[in-house]
Amino acid sequence: MESETKKVIKLVPENLLKKRKAYQAIKATQAKLALLQKRKTNKGQLKFTRLEEFHKNSKRKHRDEVRLARNRHRPPPPLPLAKNSLVFAVRIRQIKGISPKVRKIIHMLRLRKIFSGTFIKVSKTSMNMLQVVEPYVAWGFPNLKSVRDLILKRGQGKVDKRKIPLTDNVVIEKHLGQYGIICLEDLIHEIYSTGKNFKVVNRFLWPFCLSVPRHAARDKVGLLKEMGEPGPRAEDINRVIRTFN
Repeated sequence: MESETKKVIKLVPENLLKKRKAYQAIKATQAKLALLQKRKTNKGQLKFTRLEEFHKNSKRKHRDEVRLARNRHRPPPPLPLAKNSLVFAVRIRQIKGISPKVRKIIHMLRLRKIFSGTFIKVSKTSMNMLQVVEPYVAWGFPNLKSVRDLILKRGQGKVDKRKIPLTDNVVIEKHLGQYGIICLEDLIHEIYSTGKNFKVVNRFLWPFCLSVPRHAARDKVGLLKEMGEPGPRAEDINRVIRTFN
């Protein structure tokens, strides 16, 4: 018994314990104040809107309504070539104060956040929807490399309204195995070829959030110079994906 080495418990200095306790108290107080401020902001407080902002929003809404009224008297947009069956759309403008119809379509396209992008299957309905949201969304026809790079780097699945990373084929097989999709390559092929299960697979994918620098160069309108203007971009959307992926 005496030959056994005794375990030595290293004691923490008292001044270090005091510092830790004080730091934890400060952090707890900050968290409590932040929670109270959030509740105060969400409840009972009227949001003040400046006259300039109200005028700007109403002007934007009126401009949308005039544009939509003119579109009703124009022929529908032509469908692209048969080889271009997939569209990647990315929202590049703020939608504050826009027309309710335009906002509804942007939400239907799952572009709720700025610089978020989704895949869309080409059809007469989808082309009409893209025409409605044209001043706020840039869209084009991605190639296979762009689709693969987006899914491999920023692909996330949606399960019970939660994001799950696509790091394991078991996750894909569990949720999409009944449709014959058991790995990432099957998922990429189904998206790019716009197969019969495209809608299910596209809904499984969370909208892609492109990586845009916080202090990126912008023009007078507020658009990113490297991303360009909204509207149809054809094959140039591959450059946008390559730059901001």
